[in-house]
Amino acid sequence: MAVATKSLLLGLLAGVFLALLAPRFVLQAQLPAPKEGLELGTNSPLSHFDTMAQVLRTIARRGACGYKSLWAASNLPSRYPTASAITSAPRSHTNFSTTSANMSGQKTFFDAVKERRTYYQLNKEAPISDKQITDIAEKALLHVPSSFNSQSTRLVVLLNKDHETFWEFVLEVLKPLTPEDQFSKTEQKINGFKGAYGSILFYEDPEPVENLRKAFPLYAHHFGDWSEHTNAMHQYALWVALEAEGFGANLQHYNPIIDQKAADHWNIPLGWKLRSQLVFGGRAGEPGEKQFQETHGKRLFVHGAKE
Repeated sequence: MAVATKSLLLGLLAGVFLALLAPRFVLQAQLPAPKEGLELGTNSPLSHFDTMAQVLRTIARRGACGYKSLWAASNLPSRYPTASAITSAPRSHTNFSTTSANMSGQKTFFDAVKERRTYYQLNKEAPISDKQITDIAEKALLHVPSSFNSQSTRLVVLLNKDHETFWEFVLEVLKPLTPEDQFSKTEQKINGFKGAYGSILFYEDPEPVENLRKAFPLYAHHFGDWSEHTNAMHQYALWVALEAEGFGANLQHYNPIIDQKAADHWNIPLGWKLRSQLVFGGRAGEPGEKQFQETHGKRLFVHGAKE
């Protein structure tokens, strides 16, 4: 009878041990192994004992709480989250953002797309620093796609006095080209751009485009169009990004009449082709109401969609 009782007690203790230990090993089996090998022989609580019998006797002596303390004292690397951490960890929702200054994680990418508008009334207030403006421009150059990864777009960012100088040049070039009775209106418009905070000049460098034409003659007649596509994507990306930070902006096209003066003053290669100018600044007014044309059946056609 004593032998049977002892066997039953050992069986119960073994069950307690497995109930405590098994969930940890099951959890580890479900997770990817760490980069460094996790050797049970050196880091496991079992390494503190010679035999399983010693473990069982220790459990019986300390109780379940004692074994939990034993596990914590065994210096097992905490590479894996606990089951409670896995079930309670909040899900990550990555939201669109350019800098951490003004555009918080509350705004999604399509919020920014929808809120991009043409602002003509601008002032010299800037919601972010000049460095952050430069960082946004650099990110556009790094991550906006281009055909065959040609990376043919070039950006010239003009801020403060340099921005004003550019629009003074534009006015200077326009004066002899504009009828005298219309010049005051033109001057007012250009001074409106000058009154903004900055401008980004979008150029295309023809050299990488020509290299692609030579490397892929079958597509040679397409590379000019594809170059324009990538430049347009840079324009749009920066327009959305700057307005997401709180700027207003509008896109202008005073090329090619301003190309020579800009090239001379800012040492810009004459071979580069100026495609547009993005004017941005603080919002001093509201954009006009936007009219939307019908989409489905007129501008949008979908085939093969599942309900």
